[in-house]
Amino acid sequence: MPILDSEQTMKRGKIRGRESRNQTLTTKVTATEYRAVEDAAGAEAKTTGEWLRDLALDAVAAQTAGGTETVVLPEIVGVRLLLVNVLRSVATGQKLTPEAFDKLLDQIGTAKHELAGKILAEGRR
Repeated sequence: MPILDSEQTMKRGKIRGRESRNQTLTTKVTATEYRAVEDAAGAEAKTTGEWLRDLALDAVAAQTAGGTETVVLPEIVGVRLLLVNVLRSVATGQKLTPEAFDKLLDQIGTAKHELAGKILAEGRR
């Protein structure tokens, strides 16, 4: 019981205004992998535990939200396809008509999501 009304009692299970961290996630890695994780964490001035927690929670948030990469990657793929195809025409001295450009945009619009999906699938293997 507080002696003065201005004193606050600490609620059990709360640390610094947040839920206490009392669950543990573990994994085994090789010595080389461990050094790589330590280096990555150190580059962000974090302990390996903090770095891994942030990485895991970011992955959960991305998965729950549909993932930023699933929104941004198709647009990046589309821009790349557009640049490659337009620059190919310029580099070979061909003239790109407005009709050909519009057709190219339509093709890219339908292909970019499929290509982005393939890129994501290859990256997750």
